[in-house]
Amino acid sequence: MNFSNITWLDDKGHIKPPLMLYLMLVFLARGWCIFIASLTQASDRAGLVALVYPQKSDFLMALMAGAGALIVYGLIIAERKRSPSWIQPIFKYIKWLLLALLCIDGGLLIQRILHAHYVYSWSVGLDALFLFWSTLYLFNSNRLKYYFLDWKAEE
Repeated sequence: MNFSNITWLDDKGHIKPPLMLYLMLVFLARGWCIFIASLTQASDRAGLVALVYPQKSDFLMALMAGAGALIVYGLIIAERKRSPSWIQPIFKYIKWLLLALLCIDGGLLIQRILHAHYVYSWSVGLDALFLFWSTLYLFNSNRLKYYFLDWKAEE
């Protein structure tokens, strides 16, 4: 049998993480991405951060909330390597951890709206739209559900 058309399985028969999961993690850790991008700008490091996060407190809160996304990314890397084995019971709860991170990000979005005095901006609108899509994807994706259930003890 030829299974070359099944692209969501790796060489060992395990389900690969979906691309949307990685995009969701980048979205949740966007504060860290902006921080790293600002380090590459030698002339005005705070300029890029102020462009996306005008309030310093919003940026610091985004860094704290993004730390959870970095932890989830570490769990995904551990799942791909299938080690260490003590992470396996924690991996089952990634869906709920992602939901908590999305709720925290929703709270930070409301805080950004309050700091802008309810003035609409495209960045807030796009963040709200991607937050909504991510929440829908988290609960409706069969591939993501199968991926979370894939790491089982080897027989």
